[in-house]
Amino acid sequence: MTERLVVIGGDAAGMSAAAVVKRQAADALEVVVLERGHHVSYSACGIPYWVSGDVEGPDRLVARTAAEHRRNGIDVRMRTEATSIDLSAATVEARDVDSGSRVQLGYDSLMIATGAVPRRPDLPGIDAAGVHGVQTLDDGERLLHRIESEQPRTAVVVGGGYIGLEMAEACLRRGLSVSLVDMADEPMTTLDPPVGALVREAMQDIGVDVRTGIAVSGLEVDARAHVCAVATDDGVLSADLVILALGVQPLTELASAAGLPTGLSGGLRTDATMRVDGSSQVFAAGDCVESWDRVSESWLHVPLGTHANKQGRVAGLNIAGRHATFPGVVRTAVTKVCDLEIGRTGLREADARRLGFDVVGVTIETTTKAGYFPGTQPMTVTMMADRATRRLLGAQIVGREGSAKRIDTCAMALWSQLTVDELMMSDLAYAPPFSSVWDPVQVAARAAVAELG
Repeated sequence: MTERLVVIGGDAAGMSAAAVVKRQAADALEVVVLERGHHVSYSACGIPYWVSGDVEGPDRLVARTAAEHRRNGIDVRMRTEATSIDLSAATVEARDVDSGSRVQLGYDSLMIATGAVPRRPDLPGIDAAGVHGVQTLDDGERLLHRIESEQPRTAVVVGGGYIGLEMAEACLRRGLSVSLVDMADEPMTTLDPPVGALVREAMQDIGVDVRTGIAVSGLEVDARAHVCAVATDDGVLSADLVILALGVQPLTELASAAGLPTGLSGGLRTDATMRVDGSSQVFAAGDCVESWDRVSESWLHVPLGTHANKQGRVAGLNIAGRHATFPGVVRTAVTKVCDLEIGRTGLREADARRLGFDVVGVTIETTTKAGYFPGTQPMTVTMMADRATRRLLGAQIVGREGSAKRIDTCAMALWSQLTVDELMMSDLAYAPPFSSVWDPVQVAARAAVAELG
C-alpha cells in the first residue's frame, strides 16, 4: 500500500522536502502539502526589494507555483491550515481557510515546516491599521497595497536588524520620510557595535532618521483606528505607516500542543537527519527549528532561507529512505544599505568572551581592488581569533561594491576550523581588478597573526 507524507507548510523547507521525496520515491509515497497562504516556494528575502521596486512581484519571487508542483505529482492544498496533530493516531486535522470545512489526514511520515512569525510586542495600538509585519508574500502584498492606495508620507520602522534596514531603504525609495527606531546603541546587533556604527552612518547618509538606544512605548491611533504616530522614550514620531522589524519567532504552537519538544528559543529540536527528537516519523526544518552552531557549539534559532532549503532537502532524503545529515551553521549572512555591503559570520566579540574564549580582535581598512586600480572602493574587515588555539572565531565586513561576499571565505575557514595563520596563507585568487595581492580577508588574518605574536 502506498505510504503518505503530510507536509505542513509550503515554503522553502516544506516544498524542498516534498520535491525531494517525490523525485526519490515517485509513486511509492503520496505527498500532501498543506499551505494556509496563497503562495508556495517563494523568496521571503526578496520582499524588501519588491517593495522598493527593484524586482517585480509577487510572481518573480515564486520559484515554483502550486500548479507546477501538482504537475510533478505533489498534492498541494492551498488555503488549508493544519489545526492539530495527533501523534498517537498519526493524523493531522486541517481546515479550509475560506470555507471552514475540515478534513483529517493520516500519515506515515510528517514534515513540519511552519516557519516563523514576526514578533509583535504587546503595546497600545499595535493592532491598528497601518501597522505591518513583513514575513510572507501576503504580508508584502498588503503593505504595497497600503502604500499605493493611501500614499503615506511618513514611515517608522521599529527594529534595526536585516529586515528593518532593508525595509527602511525600500520605504525611502518609495518616497516616504523614514525613521528607524531601535533599542540597541547601534543598528544590526548581529555586528559588533563599532561595525554597527558604520551601518548607522550609511543609513543617515541616505536620509533615514536613525534613533538608537530608545524604546517604543506605544502607537498612537487616530479616529479611523489608523496608526498616526509612534511614542518613544525620546519623543513622538509621526507615522502614517509602521513596519515591525523586531525579528521573528518560531511558529511551533501546533507542534508544541502535540507534545513535540522545543528548545530555549521555542524552535523544534531535531537530530542531524531533521527528525524531531523522540519521534522517528516526524521531521521538521526551516524557520520553525533550532540549528546547531558549529562555532559556539550551542542550539540557536537562525531563520534563513539557505538553511531552510538545505534542511528540507535533508529531511526529504531521509523520508524517502536515503541517508543525509544537516551539519549545522556558522551564522553567515549578508545584506546591503544602498551601496554599502555588510557581511558577517561566526561570533561577535561579546559572544566569544561570554563563551570563555580569550579573544584577539583586529580591524583593518583596505580596498576592494588593488589600490591603484580604477573603481576601487573602501572596505573595513574585523576579525577575531582565540589566543589559545589561534582558531578563527568570527569576522565582519562592511564596504562598497565587491566587499560583502568575501565573508564567504571567512565562513569556509570557520567551517573548517582554520587558524588565522592558515587563513593568511590560503591560496586565494589575485588580479588587480579584483583584489590587492593580499586579499582583504588575508590582510585581516595577517593582522590577527601579528597581534597573537
